Amino acid sequence: MNRSSTADSRNRKPTASPVFVTTRWSVVVSAQRKDSPAADEALEQLCRAYWYPLYAYVRRAGHTPADAEDLTQAFFARLLEKDWLGVADQQRGRFRSFLLGALKHFLANEWDKARTLKRGGHLRWVSLDAPAGEDRLQHEPVATGAPDLEFDRRWALTLLDAVLARLEKEYAQAGKAKWFGQLKPSLGSDRAEVNYTQLAGELAMSEGAVRVAVHRLRQRYRELLREEIAQTVAAASEVEDELRQLFQALAG
Repeated sequence: MNRSSTADSRNRKPTASPVFVTTRWSVVVSAQRKDSPAADEALEQLCRAYWYPLYAYVRRAGHTPADAEDLTQAFFARLLEKDWLGVADQQRGRFRSFLLGALKHFLANEWDKARTLKRGGHLRWVSLDAPAGEDRLQHEPVATGAPDLEFDRRWALTLLDAVLARLEKEYAQAGKAKWFGQLKPSLGSDRAEVNYTQLAGELAMSEGAVRVAVHRLRQRYRELLREEIAQTVAAASEVEDELRQLFQALAG
């Protein structure tokens, strides 16, 4: 087998994961006030994935790390056990809007009740890595924007981190971890800024094969980003608008 055919076989795109029409948030929304184990599981998965922006919001409100951890945990416990979908009726289309509205309601009205239940041991806890969240918060630039805008920005960053982790896992499973490490910087660069010649030398590939590899990496990144966003909206028609809003949050 010659070098070009070897490069072609190695340059195959990692297997794409299926896009499900029924997303986690649409399961939660469709269940509404019904007792639905599937909805509970979907909501808990979403909470586990995107708790950090809420933790940072609570810290920004002036609470200590320990209190912020307790508040965030108690909020999720109440969210999973009570019918709080009605709290955000006007914003139900997006998971992030629902979560922030529910958190504000909780901080204003529910903390004392939750603290009492916590002492009685009746709350269902969600496993959160609060120490890692606090470390991340301390290494971020000091927030200067409005709390809601900072929440959106952290939401966007958390979502992008999740997409990048999924993409890295796919490449590792395809035996292309080295490729991913070398090509990852191209995700944040304009095409004109990518040094294809240097990458070709580092990966022992032709420059043309590298260009194809970078194109496929970016294409798969966009696919995964839309899949991740789709999990947090109630309808596929909302994905593009949510994508625009999240990048606006990053730009702001």
